[in-house]
Amino acid sequence: MSAPNIPQIRLYQNWLRDTRGLAFDSYDALWRWSVTDLDAFWQSIWDYAGLHSPTPHTAVLAERRMPGARWFPGAQVNYTREVLRHADAAHAAGLPAIVSDNERGEVRELSWPELRRQVAAVALTLKSLGVRRGDRVAAYMPNVPETMVAFLACSSIGAVWSVCAPDMGTAAVADRFRQIEPTLLIAVDGVHYGGKPLDRSAVLQELRGQLPSVQKLLLVQTPFAANAVPHDVEWQQAIARNDAEVAAFEPEWLPFDHPIWIVYSSGTTGLPKPIVHGQGGILLTMHACGLHNDVGASYGANNFGERYHWYSSTGWVMWNSQLSGLAFGATICIYDGNPAGSKEKPDWGVLWRFVAKHRVTFFGAGAAYFTNCMKAGLVAKDCGDLSRVRALGSTGSPLPDEVQRWGSQQILDAGSKEVWWCNISGGTDFCGAFVGGNRELPEVPGQMQCRELGHAVEAWNEQGQPVVGEVGELVCTQPIPSMPLYFWGDEGNARYVSSYFDTYPGVWRHGDWIKVGTDGGCIIYGRSDATINRQGLRMGTSEIYSAVEGLPEVLDSMVVDLEYLGRDSYMPLFVVLRPGVALDDAMRAKIGNAIKTSLSPRFVPNDIFQVAEIPRTLSGKKQELPIKKLLLGQPIEKVVNREAMANPGSLDWYVAFAAQRASA
Repeated sequence: MSAPNIPQIRLYQNWLRDTRGLAFDSYDALWRWSVTDLDAFWQSIWDYAGLHSPTPHTAVLAERRMPGARWFPGAQVNYTREVLRHADAAHAAGLPAIVSDNERGEVRELSWPELRRQVAAVALTLKSLGVRRGDRVAAYMPNVPETMVAFLACSSIGAVWSVCAPDMGTAAVADRFRQIEPTLLIAVDGVHYGGKPLDRSAVLQELRGQLPSVQKLLLVQTPFAANAVPHDVEWQQAIARNDAEVAAFEPEWLPFDHPIWIVYSSGTTGLPKPIVHGQGGILLTMHACGLHNDVGASYGANNFGERYHWYSSTGWVMWNSQLSGLAFGATICIYDGNPAGSKEKPDWGVLWRFVAKHRVTFFGAGAAYFTNCMKAGLVAKDCGDLSRVRALGSTGSPLPDEVQRWGSQQILDAGSKEVWWCNISGGTDFCGAFVGGNRELPEVPGQMQCRELGHAVEAWNEQGQPVVGEVGELVCTQPIPSMPLYFWGDEGNARYVSSYFDTYPGVWRHGDWIKVGTDGGCIIYGRSDATINRQGLRMGTSEIYSAVEGLPEVLDSMVVDLEYLGRDSYMPLFVVLRPGVALDDAMRAKIGNAIKTSLSPRFVPNDIFQVAEIPRTLSGKKQELPIKKLLLGQPIEKVVNREAMANPGSLDWYVAFAAQRASA
């Protein structure tokens, strides 16, 4: 099938014209209306998405403040109800709900009627296990259909969902779940990742011991567990029920601000922040983001058989984003496994073959993934027929312009007639995107096309004034529905306020550097708390990475600026080089020249060091600030939680390096 003729955002604008009498001569005019007349805009999203409530709302935005905005008081919603309303039409069109695959090549399809039946069966099982509205349900699960069914079951009865991936360390999982005191745990006893079966039975037993609030265990058994895990109900037993009660099941109506899930954002110190989002806020912002992602229903007048894939583990907020495809009536395609093969046998073609095999139309992943594919010399057309891919999505870190050009050419060479990049930047914090795509706007490699509708994003200078064409702090000056309700257990909202509102009271400060162009296009320059400031000139670390990692010999890099009171700063650069390449004087000179040419001589590092790995978070972000604090003399246990890292073993080199510097 071909790509949709009419972008989702154009369909919405046509609807505004026909039902509201609103016409805009540019996207900028539409965006300015959306962030100025908040009541009219968010009511239009409610109506356009077809949301309804058995009780009317008394206002759209009852209290316009941050934090503490009150949206749609009186309304009732349910995320699961939104998903399942597509079941009959999508099934009639012959489209599955979920297509899943894994490292062992085990393909499963879940039809829409079967999705509805399993959700009802698991929801009733949860109730039989004592789960009630408002109870927290913790899940220790990989990216498989069972996890999505479990979430929808929880949402359907008003339980509050929280998930961690089985590749996370036991301490990291316990640190998260202990804070929210779950009454029930849904867990898998093993996984297959990186080409190896991984037994999780002992970890699961240990985890239960650290979660005294857990009263029941719903276990998903696998062939990878070495030992039997005592449990209350096994997954196959839970979904086996298929009686009149299952057939009659309906998701409960919940207050608009009823908690839907708890996600976690890790700081460099302290426990991860348990962020609580609301049912209605997530639904509204999700529908607004869907316009920008151009993901719509796979049936009806604009039918194009959408198959939506955004690679993610369950520990990253992009898992939630992929899940949202179901609420648009799209088929979601999920992959459980390592996208790079294994350490013994690296293979960056894994996802490309998956995309070809399952006829994916929207292929999203982290920016670092696409960069690694390019560096590895991947040839996409060797991975299969990619002619159905119409869109590539990227997030997690800035996408270099050369990588975007490379990816476009790869897809075109592999059979696609056209491809559009949906580059987005947002966060776990509000489970959405501040800046993203618009298929009707021009594409500039390395940029996001626009600020998203309803998101009053600006770049602020040091005086707290909005600037255009200059790098500034990314702020959001108006509330959006998916901003956190609160942090779980946060007395007096102290952590919430200090996380986003301590710099500019009443204005959300996100912690990123952004430049908003005169054309509305946006560039993210990395975290504002890891900015390089050399002789008064500020530079986002991403610009240095773009210069350094543009060299074919450099696979990865990290730079930190160690500022000392009364002394010149010291800026080391750490690089991971391609196998067989040594960091000799010639290579150092080549790196230095790349920075001089692309940026400025003042950003040439004081020293360059070759390392095996760059420390990264579970979501793939470079651990710049923790390494900076470590090298400034703080102990490693105070600056980073190893259990919350993708590669904790990488820290040992930096700890030794810090000790060596301290004794010099």
